[in-house]
Amino acid sequence: MPFIRPASRQPSNSNAATMGRAAAMAVALLVAVVASAATLPGTASASPAEGIQPLSKIAVHKATVEMQPSAYVQATPSLLGEQGEDTEWVTVKYGWTYPSDDDWIGVFSPSEFNSSATCPNPWPAEEPYLCTAPIKYQYANYSANYIYWGKGSIRLQLINQRSDFSFALFTGGLHNPKLIAVSEPISFKNPKAPVFPRLALGRSHDEMTVTWTSGYDISEAYPFVEWGASVGGGAARQTARAPAGTLTFSRGSMCGEPARTVGWRDPGFIHTAFLRDLWPNKEYHYRIGHELPDGSVVWGKPYSFRAPPSPGQQSLQRVIVFGDMGKAERDGSNEYAAYQPGSLNTTDRLIEELDGYDAVFHIGDMPYANGYISQWDQFTAQVAPITARRPYMVASGNHERDWPDTAAFWDVEDSGGECGVPAETYYYYPAENRASFWYKVDYGMFRFCVADSEHDWRAGTPQYEFIEHCLSTVDRKHQPWLIFATHRVLGYSSNAWYAGEGSFEEPEGRENLQKLWQKYRVDIAYFGHVHNYERTCPMYQSQCMTSEKSHYSGTMNGTIFVVAGGGGCHLSDYTTAIPKWSIYRDHDFGFTKLTAFNHSTLLFEYKKSSDGKVYDSFTIHRDYRDVLRCVHDSCFPTTLAT
Repeated sequence: MPFIRPASRQPSNSNAATMGRAAAMAVALLVAVVASAATLPGTASASPAEGIQPLSKIAVHKATVEMQPSAYVQATPSLLGEQGEDTEWVTVKYGWTYPSDDDWIGVFSPSEFNSSATCPNPWPAEEPYLCTAPIKYQYANYSANYIYWGKGSIRLQLINQRSDFSFALFTGGLHNPKLIAVSEPISFKNPKAPVFPRLALGRSHDEMTVTWTSGYDISEAYPFVEWGASVGGGAARQTARAPAGTLTFSRGSMCGEPARTVGWRDPGFIHTAFLRDLWPNKEYHYRIGHELPDGSVVWGKPYSFRAPPSPGQQSLQRVIVFGDMGKAERDGSNEYAAYQPGSLNTTDRLIEELDGYDAVFHIGDMPYANGYISQWDQFTAQVAPITARRPYMVASGNHERDWPDTAAFWDVEDSGGECGVPAETYYYYPAENRASFWYKVDYGMFRFCVADSEHDWRAGTPQYEFIEHCLSTVDRKHQPWLIFATHRVLGYSSNAWYAGEGSFEEPEGRENLQKLWQKYRVDIAYFGHVHNYERTCPMYQSQCMTSEKSHYSGTMNGTIFVVAGGGGCHLSDYTTAIPKWSIYRDHDFGFTKLTAFNHSTLLFEYKKSSDGKVYDSFTIHRDYRDVLRCVHDSCFPTTLAT
């Protein structure tokens, strides 16, 4: 769901007036230049419930440096990750003579956050100034008695992000910050260490990809994955090394503010290796590594994964689908409770149930970084316990891609100037063109057609051709379960703003696609963007094709539409009137699970993140001939021979 008023959701090729330039975190002269308001586009009056990116609340462009002799900040320990840990807790002690209830602690990395190396050159400001936003922040009075005693102590969680850290005490609140004290820097033992592996399915069924982040450029070390088949449930006896390609991006790759300005942080290097010729369903062990010039190797942690089933293979296959999760901080920083209260619940539930599913599809709006690049590292760390063990497939959302004049279908500023670059680099997906975020995945008895709702999907476009090709080329007798997924609701949702528009969909959403869904008999069409859960009856042309609600069998004559956008970001309201096609609605955080038992039986479940219990479900029992039968708009017209 966008952090903008619904009225501003307009396609870039429409005649509607587009939104004004983002005022959030604009870089400005501290003298003689009008300061921009530290809010997101179109959200000047937004409440916390509407979901403002927490870091955008800090008016970095207004910050002044006014160091105070009585103020101090100390952080311990000074050396992190001595045993190879990539996540550590730090104790921060601070104080000064004139405490205020809006004083706050910012975590900065690199530690010299206002140096010439950190700021772009030339930087349009005069000293004193700050030119970068913190990675996270916490109010000083989070510590009891700070106001009374003028000193406090908090614990903050850090992840290895390729540079050192410092902690700064500010007074004046978030809107008029004054830097009054900075700690000595602290650092991980090896800031460049490879971290947070991310598995993804490849272009063929016998391939798994491993992507990770490090501080090593290809000129410094050779990235690779050491891997091999597990033997008797243990580690691999024989291993091979798969070389990895290396990508990164620069400030110049960003399209606007704050990604090009105060939100910029060097992303390090992103490496991807391809593990090929896998045996279906076999367990493999792997670990990521970097070989240094002297022949020594910097290793990541060891993990294992199960290879995908071959297309059509009949075995138990379980897939998780959801969208719009976001990231949150376990230390309570960044005011996450008011921004993405369900994010950690969903993450922790999926970690807890790791043995109960085989793959994950996160259909857009991942960290809601919105131009604060450091948050991509934070997100990859949050989901690492999942992504290191299960393939984690992603889709493009408005908060990954949308920015004016960048060929996005929606002329809005939801990505904070990222225009898709971090999402397309941090995660692998088997697209023919990574900038065209659409692809197909065969997983046993499933075919997933993942579309990109942030690019034009209408008839005659390259994406429309891809969608039809993906749907039409599946062999339904061997892969009976055909799933369509994209971020925005191109199908049906009784969300309040859609109802207000009278469409129950994005503008021009389903009009161009519903005949494809019907013609090729799509079982389920998944959407996110709307932060709640909703399931429809099997539908075509806005009509329920059956009165059944939980057990579907026989002739397939409509597609079930599911909104699964309750992954963790602030929740969306429904219209008060319930459409006749809406079978189940839930205003809570959760995710869905598909279980294919065989070629004839599929179980769908919706679970709440809070307790992991099933609150909605249905089954499909169908034979191959039930897919072949002609229903309205599903077969070519035929005539009897004379």
